[in-house]
Amino acid sequence: MLKPLQILVFFLLISVLCGAGFAQGSTIIPAIPGSQIFPLSQVKEGLKGTARTVFRGTAPEEFGVEILGVIPGSIGPHQDMIIGKLSGENAMRTFVFAGMSGSPVYIDGKIVGAISYSFPFAKEPICGITPIEQMISLFEKGPTIKAAAAEARTVSVDDLRADRWSVGRLASIAVDQPLISGMSANSALAQVAGQRLQRIATPLTFAGVSQSTLDLFTPELTRAGIMPVAALGGGSKLGTIKKADAATLVGGTSVVVQLARGDISIGAAGTVTLRDGDKIYAFGHPFFSLGSTDLPMNESHVVTVVPNANNSFKLAVPDAMVGSLTQDRATGIFGKLGQTPRMIPVKIKVTNSRGSDQEIKFESAVDDFLTPLIINIGVQNTIQANERGIGETTIEVQGEISVRGEGSVKISRRFAGQQASAFASASASAPLASLLKANFEGLDITSVNLTFNITEGSKTAALERLAVDALQVKAGDALNFSVFVRNDAGKLIEQPVSITIPKDAPAGPLSLVVGDGNSVQENAAIKQFAPKSAAELIEIINSLKRQDRLYAILYRTSTGAVVGASEMPNLPPSVLATMNNDRTAGGAKPTTQKVILDQILPGSDHIVTGSQTIAVEVIR
Repeated sequence: MLKPLQILVFFLLISVLCGAGFAQGSTIIPAIPGSQIFPLSQVKEGLKGTARTVFRGTAPEEFGVEILGVIPGSIGPHQDMIIGKLSGENAMRTFVFAGMSGSPVYIDGKIVGAISYSFPFAKEPICGITPIEQMISLFEKGPTIKAAAAEARTVSVDDLRADRWSVGRLASIAVDQPLISGMSANSALAQVAGQRLQRIATPLTFAGVSQSTLDLFTPELTRAGIMPVAALGGGSKLGTIKKADAATLVGGTSVVVQLARGDISIGAAGTVTLRDGDKIYAFGHPFFSLGSTDLPMNESHVVTVVPNANNSFKLAVPDAMVGSLTQDRATGIFGKLGQTPRMIPVKIKVTNSRGSDQEIKFESAVDDFLTPLIINIGVQNTIQANERGIGETTIEVQGEISVRGEGSVKISRRFAGQQASAFASASASAPLASLLKANFEGLDITSVNLTFNITEGSKTAALERLAVDALQVKAGDALNFSVFVRNDAGKLIEQPVSITIPKDAPAGPLSLVVGDGNSVQENAAIKQFAPKSAAELIEIINSLKRQDRLYAILYRTSTGAVVGASEMPNLPPSVLATMNNDRTAGGAKPTTQKVILDQILPGSDHIVTGSQTIAVEVIR
């Protein structure tokens, strides 16, 4: 019979052996994990580790990971992917979910990489893990501060006067990343759906934004690897940056990258992979593939992870801002704690058809692609919240985009019809996109202020004909003519107009063109130009003709050229010969029109489209 001391020794031995066996099958991670790296070269099939992510609240929870193998070059050249299988109660309940991106995986207490890819519709929680070595090496090679453009970028006049700003760039970011099935059972693609690794969806939570507004942008967002989620409740508070402590954004905690905050809040939720001092690595795959950027980086808490047969997702709410996201690249995102991002204050005021006013305020992230998208969403949402969504409306837009040290971009437009709200939202997005894309050094957009007046119904008309009182007129005299437009009801409306021929107008034939801004500008010699400064670009934007107003233009045939953004009519033959000699090509474009008079006509109740031309003659 065993003595009591022998029994005690026996149980101690069993405890030690069991502890050793447990240590071989799991990883013990401290509350605040370190930054020691488990080399990719040592990752082998059968290794077992532990991952961390937040399922609820702010505290990360652990679950098991078994390494199945490594796929060389799966992410890109010299960018391998580790394949793992998750285990544990929470992991089996949600599988790999949207918002898990960046969850760190540890072996022997050392970090291996970030859970970042999955197989859609998989029957087991198999994931792709981006090696931490690849995440760090990519960000260490380049600068974290967005550099100013060394040269001016060409600006298209057609883009500046476009009635819509296109979000089409989204479709080109990640067209191979469908997040929601969206296909019929009879589709030929259904046979191969889910048979390749795709990056885990990034839930983009919209607060203060209606579902109807969100539906307008969902197709492009989903193709970009973004899962739009309409959150309940209001927007996030504006506030200053919070000082980080030892527990701020450590591995496994939830992080939100905010695109807008205030009455409208837009934030992308993911998981921190590694904190190294003030450096934050997360996601394990790109967000929008923005490259160098400057976006608010926030702590967050998770309301819950919603299990979903199609794609489970995290509902995360942003908390205090603690830093700035500065890089968004192939193997993840990178940010700095304590760095305050630049934001643009936006104010939108709407007076609806019942005379009721509403004003919303928010701050938008600064990015040549994201900022116009955010403004579009903000305007659409504000209009839809205050006006009917079906039927024709007329919307008048007044506003300005303020630039530090420069003149403001002035916005004054009217739109009518069933898609008036879409056109109205682009009235600020298009010039804003051009300003940001130009990327002039020191360009600082300080605010965007927009006022919308909405009335029910659509007053539109088409320019039908012109009639002049006389075909010959003297320089300095008045040229009288009538503009005939036909409205939607078929009624012909006459508008008498009088313009004065300039006293220095030369004798000879002239052409009188009357038309809306888009029509008369279609024949302009300048189609694109490279602005030399922000001031020049703003001047060009403000000089663009409005599509909702009629213009009268007198011009005559001439010999000249367009150089850059400047028209040079009536150039001497020697100058033209020099510009068009056989040893040079490009840099200038011939023009055959010299504008004698360019005048905006008095406004009317109708938005008139179309143009008409008639010949007149200046006599002595």
